[in-house]
Amino acid sequence: MLVGIHQLHYLPWLRYFEKIVRSDVFIVLDNIQYNKNGWQNRNKIKTSQGATLLTVPILSKHQQNLDDVLIASDKSWGKKHWRTIEQAYGKAPFFDLYKDELHEIYIEPWNRLNDLNRRMLEWYLTSLGIDTRIEYSSALDVPGDATERLINLIHAVDGDHYYSGAYALDVYLDEQKLNDANIRLELQTWVAPEYEQLHGEFVSDLAMLDLMMHCGPQSLDVLMGQHA
Repeated sequence: MLVGIHQLHYLPWLRYFEKIVRSDVFIVLDNIQYNKNGWQNRNKIKTSQGATLLTVPILSKHQQNLDDVLIASDKSWGKKHWRTIEQAYGKAPFFDLYKDELHEIYIEPWNRLNDLNRRMLEWYLTSLGIDTRIEYSSALDVPGDATERLINLIHAVDGDHYYSGAYALDVYLDEQKLNDANIRLELQTWVAPEYEQLHGEFVSDLAMLDLMMHCGPQSLDVLMGQHA
C-alpha cells in the first residue's frame, strides 16, 4: 500500500495533489511544528501581475505546533483574498463552476489555521472527485520524530511503500531506516503540466485553484498527464 504524507497547507499546489492521487492513503500532518517560512499559510495564484502570493495572517509563537496556530483577528484577509481570486479568475472558463462554494469558505470567520486548511482541502477533494483515503496525523497519534515518525505513521495505516518528494532525502529522510522497517521508498518524479492560462506567459505549478479555474472537470486528467 502506497502512503503519501504531507503537511496541511493553504491553497496547496499541483504536486501536492498529484501525491494525493497517486497514494492509496494520504496522511495529513496537522500537528507538527509551524514553519514560519513555509507554505502552511500561503501559496501562489496567477494574476495580471504574474505569480502572486496569498498569505493568511497568523499569530505565531516560537516553536508553536500547527494545530495551535491562530489566524490574526483582522478578518479582512478573507475579503482581500477573495477579491484577488475574483479579479484573477473572473474570466476563467470555470470560475462560475466553483465560485459559490469557494466564496463560502472565504466569508467564514476562521479562527484556527488548521480549521481553514482542513475545510479547504475537503472542498478540493470533493470538487475534484478524489477518493484517496485521507488520514490526519493528530488522529493517528504516533510517537517519534523525522523518519521514525514517518515509519510509525505508515505502519499505523498498514502501508509498505512511502511516496516522497526527492528533496526529503537531502533534508530529513533516512532511507536506510525505511528499508530496515520494510518500507520501500518511491520518489515523486512528476513534472507539472502546461495548460491554457489567463494573463500571458505560462506559470508552472501554482495553487491547484489555478488549474481548476482553467480546466474544470478535466483538471485531474491534466494533472496526471492523461489529457489529450
